[in-house]
Amino acid sequence: MISNEQLFDGLDSVTTIPLIPFKDGVVDYEAHAKNIRYLMKNNYLSDGRPRVICIAGTSLIHHVSYEDQNKLVQVTGEVMGKEGILLSAIAPNPITCAGDLVEAQSKLDRAPDAYLLMPLTGVYSVEGLYEGLMEFGDKYGKSCGARFLYYYRQPRDRDMIVKLVNNSDYFIGVKVGTVEEDVPVLIDAIGDNGIVIWGVGDRSTKAAQLGAKGHTSGISVAFAKAGDEINNAQRAGDYEKSLEFEKKITALEEIRFENGRVFNYSAVVEAMKISGFDDIEAGEGGPFNPRVPDVVKAQVEAAVKDIMDLH
Repeated sequence: MISNEQLFDGLDSVTTIPLIPFKDGVVDYEAHAKNIRYLMKNNYLSDGRPRVICIAGTSLIHHVSYEDQNKLVQVTGEVMGKEGILLSAIAPNPITCAGDLVEAQSKLDRAPDAYLLMPLTGVYSVEGLYEGLMEFGDKYGKSCGARFLYYYRQPRDRDMIVKLVNNSDYFIGVKVGTVEEDVPVLIDAIGDNGIVIWGVGDRSTKAAQLGAKGHTSGISVAFAKAGDEINNAQRAGDYEKSLEFEKKITALEEIRFENGRVFNYSAVVEAMKISGFDDIEAGEGGPFNPRVPDVVKAQVEAAVKDIMDLH
């Protein structure tokens, strides 16, 4: 088990989030393994740093069964072996089911190095969020050796998320899914108690300049070099170079994040199919996420034509 200090440095990177490929309406595990092999083989991170892979939001974890979630993490770990850093994203409601997932995944031969708790949904108070997650972290941190990051999306929750990271031995950081201006506020409030990661894609230069450590990428499964080079530049303090790479992928990111992220998943599927690369597999589109309309397909084609070298 790697230490918190090793995790902090390892997560100051690009966290790649590969989509889940589907075939005939079910998860295609062979295709998923193929995509993980691509990510592991094509690591352009500086100084031999480990690849970070997270089975999370872009992956459609909200739309697959708990059995599928566990198997996806299992297959990912089998391909990664002892290499890289593995994160597993889990929705914290129902909280008992979230605990079951942590228990099951912690017993895998290659257990996740940490768990990303997705935003809590439903009716809850901020005090209840803090109390519930403190109890959850304490229980599964002690029984399973689990460490947690929280995906911050609700501005009203900020103070309680800060309190959680500051007071819990098992919550080691926060992924920011709101606006860049929240980054320095969270960093100042959390200090050395945890890591603050930018969680809204590869357009991350501004967040890095404000102090974020690392970022997430939903397009790395097709264009691994993009996120890697962005992170390499940011770690070196070369924000001009980071922006150069960021501009190359902006057109694709604009499509993915338009209208409340409506094409977050399906635009990546389309980009992978358009690319024609034979070392990755997009699948047929996932539940609630059909293939994009023809007009959007044309936009994706235009967006990827000049970034094929970033595969």
